[in-house]
Amino acid sequence: MKLNRKVALITGAGSGFGAEMARQFAASGACILVNDLNEKAAETVADEIRKSGGSAIPMGGDVSQGDDVGALVARAMEEFGALDIYVNNAGYSHINQPLLEVTEAEFDRIYAVNVKSIYLSAIHAVPVFRAQGSGVFLNIASTAGVRPRPGLTWYNSSKGAVITMTKSMAVELAPDNIRVNALNPVIGETGMMKTFMGGQDTPEIREKFISTIPLGRMSQPNDIARAALFLVSQDAEFITGVCMEVDGGRCI
Repeated sequence: MKLNRKVALITGAGSGFGAEMARQFAASGACILVNDLNEKAAETVADEIRKSGGSAIPMGGDVSQGDDVGALVARAMEEFGALDIYVNNAGYSHINQPLLEVTEAEFDRIYAVNVKSIYLSAIHAVPVFRAQGSGVFLNIASTAGVRPRPGLTWYNSSKGAVITMTKSMAVELAPDNIRVNALNPVIGETGMMKTFMGGQDTPEIREKFISTIPLGRMSQPNDIARAALFLVSQDAEFITGVCMEVDGGRCI
């Protein structure tokens, strides 16, 4: 199995892309720390993994808070004795709307969850990776950081920051044998879909979004999880600083 005996911490793993990554990583042999702000959702995913014969523990926590992130890393070390993979998947967005209508509080939350969380993951996980002699970060960015859609300006910019952070981290941490990559999903059928659509999910609005995707559909959690599994595995041992579009051609 690709991730046999590896330990992966996945944030925002109570649903959507994160939950499917947790399932697929566990099926590939990894021990998973399932994190979500909604601890009950994390527990549900961890229970599902265990019932399928995998190894997983749930833990609540806000990825924008340093103490919470530190506690996640400490729990992984306590329970599994190592931390090999850190997936920054948790994300937040304002609703699709004119940029001047987004409140300051919403803006701050977007940058706290989407950007500051990666800083905090580095603060707490890099020392562990250095001590072990290796480690992998996978940041979930977005096509929004490559080809922005109107109405999502502040979200778009936060994902642009994730892309730049990924590349810079990759260069700086390469001498420590720490790889850092990102995925750029196109809009997917997850809990955030209505937010990106402006709060409504209608056939007309779906068609508007799908019309910009050459392969003719939105992403699915399985699409993202399979790409993630490759990037965190030894199959990608010489790949770092890559921000891979999983987007059906949207960014072409």
